[in-house]
Amino acid sequence: MTELSGGPALPQERRVVTAIPGPKSQELLARKNAAVAGGVGSVLPVFTVRAGGGVIEDVDGNSLIDFGSGIAVTSVGSSAEAVVRRASAQLADFTHTCFMVTPYEGYVEVCEELARLTPGDHAKKSALFNSGAEAVENAVKIARSYTKRQAVVVFDHGYHGRTNLTMALTAKNMPYKQGFGPFAPEVYRVPLAYPYRWPTGRENCAEEAAAQAIDMISKQIGAENVAAIIIEPVLGEGGFIEPAKGFLPRIAEFAASHGIVFVADEIQSGFCRTGQWFACEDEGIVPDLITTAKGIAGGLPLAAVTGRAEIMDAAHSGGLGGTYGGNPVACAAALGAIETMRELDLNAKAKRIEEVMKGRLAALREKYDIIGDLRGRGAMIAIELVRSGTKDPDPEATAAVAKACHSAGLLVLTCGTYGNVLRFLPPLVIGEDLLNEGLDVLESSFAEL
Repeated sequence: MTELSGGPALPQERRVVTAIPGPKSQELLARKNAAVAGGVGSVLPVFTVRAGGGVIEDVDGNSLIDFGSGIAVTSVGSSAEAVVRRASAQLADFTHTCFMVTPYEGYVEVCEELARLTPGDHAKKSALFNSGAEAVENAVKIARSYTKRQAVVVFDHGYHGRTNLTMALTAKNMPYKQGFGPFAPEVYRVPLAYPYRWPTGRENCAEEAAAQAIDMISKQIGAENVAAIIIEPVLGEGGFIEPAKGFLPRIAEFAASHGIVFVADEIQSGFCRTGQWFACEDEGIVPDLITTAKGIAGGLPLAAVTGRAEIMDAAHSGGLGGTYGGNPVACAAALGAIETMRELDLNAKAKRIEEVMKGRLAALREKYDIIGDLRGRGAMIAIELVRSGTKDPDPEATAAVAKACHSAGLLVLTCGTYGNVLRFLPPLVIGEDLLNEGLDVLESSFAEL
């Protein structure tokens, strides 16, 4: 029998042949627990052997529908043809030189693509790194160098990483910050326009939240002391929150009028995930700096800071970089991922996923009043679960639904400040039949509550 490979050739089917996790995964889990630090958890301890399209196959022969994409990483599908082709060719040529020692064309090509794809027609430059957290840290460095200021403003429910500085920028304590302090200074948090939970209602959310945030910045920090305002145009770990319309433009306008660098953290929402190349395009936001990672390179580790050339050039020579930043194989993969996004028009596919998912989830919300809110754009969709008849978060029901989905062969993720949000991040190349089958499993999981 011919051994199946992963990628697009993998059969696109849900197949559950053992309990999940199965016996082979259980054996590997025991090895993991003996050898891997306990702080490194796993949402679902099934050990993957192949993945592609919209499925993940484990060591026990189960094939799970993938509504996670490695947390919005494999948007073009795992082992996409162009990613494998370009990365394999680069592997055969050379794996590393360090761009800071002897540079190579792939790094430059990725930066040229980022200049073309990111919002705005101004002159842009980029610097490449390894992870989203590293990109955010470097955005702060660049903003501080440019403005000669120190303060950084972030928002309630925001998530920006697990390094020391990005833990300070991140709102949620557990599991990201608990026991890991002290954190970096000169970080200030202000209110977010969270429509579902705004005290005076959705209709007042944008105006009141912006006014409160600006008032806090002006009075408690001083706008003249702020180097950067950092926000996710659609919040990720905080619960897939879409800030109320009008909030982002107001904050961006305030930043521009006070010489503050406005940073859009598009690490989870970028690269076609919301049906646009970048989520900030929805309200015409042109950030000064934009941070990207996750979906940029089809599964290989790569991140970037892209922005106005004069801001990016503020850091002195040698002030930015890192041994592996912009690794040539990761750069080749990124060019393959971008090629795939263009050729398959993954923005259009993300919009179709939104149409299918929101239609099905709206019907589910009518049936189950514990679904308090349905939100998101493109293939970045979420439902927030609450106790019946209230807006009190229900993390227990959220965990129960996720567990039932996992047992039935559907990988889903949870998130949210209160742990009560089910988030859906299917690969943008998922077939519509498979997408609907996954939603069938989700509906059945609610019926088990």
